[in-house]
Amino acid sequence: MEQVFVYFIGTAGSGKTHLTKAFSDYLEFKKVSHIIVNLDPGADDLPYEPDVDVREYFTLDSIMEKYKVGPNGAQIIGADLVGTIAEDLKDDIELYDAKIVLVDTPGQMELFTLRRSGEVIVRSFGRERGVMVYLFDPVVSKTPSGFISLVFTASSAVFRLNIPQILVLAKADILDENEVEKIVKWSSDPEELYNDLTLESEKTLSLELFLMLKDVGLFRPLIPVSSMTGQGMDDIYDGIQEIFYGGEDLEKIFG
Repeated sequence: MEQVFVYFIGTAGSGKTHLTKAFSDYLEFKKVSHIIVNLDPGADDLPYEPDVDVREYFTLDSIMEKYKVGPNGAQIIGADLVGTIAEDLKDDIELYDAKIVLVDTPGQMELFTLRRSGEVIVRSFGRERGVMVYLFDPVVSKTPSGFISLVFTASSAVFRLNIPQILVLAKADILDENEVEKIVKWSSDPEELYNDLTLESEKTLSLELFLMLKDVGLFRPLIPVSSMTGQGMDDIYDGIQEIFYGGEDLEKIFG
């Protein structure tokens, strides 16, 4: 059975790295073989031990020293350099007999989704075997306009990488029950979101953006998740099963 690549993608601070760790712990508990790949050359104090690590090839500090640039310039150069070692990373991954590969992408999502290297990585690893877990920031998601902006950025990630997407509401444990219910309702009932958006603001642009996203069919139900409590891990797992194996249990397939 071919490997499945699960890319964790979201805006800075949305919790990609900790969700990667939490989902790894979940797979470990279910005895599903997997490895973790870190694609962030500037990562510090990771909560997991990566099996394949871009920092084995270069780090943010080494880039700054070599190219005489500051941290921001180094992050952009680093993002581009990742694409140049895509085949090397693929070879490293193939050394492991793991059926699921968890890919922790750089903190700033645009460094992966908007730079050419992201497409190169996905194509090299196997686009037909890739799925994206896209994290909605819980604080930004609390307002209708903020929620719409995240739907837009999530959609742009799909357009760029062209792989299936599982949408999750990250850090759901920091929101109260009513807030989670409201946000999930927006994701599954665009009309509810539209009504709240008109109450929040009379911005014509926001309403036009909403209608465009709705017409294209980009609103999909969110899965509330928490790296702290383990909430939603079953749903992510089930989503991966459904995309690749029509719901057949990965434990049986990968056992």
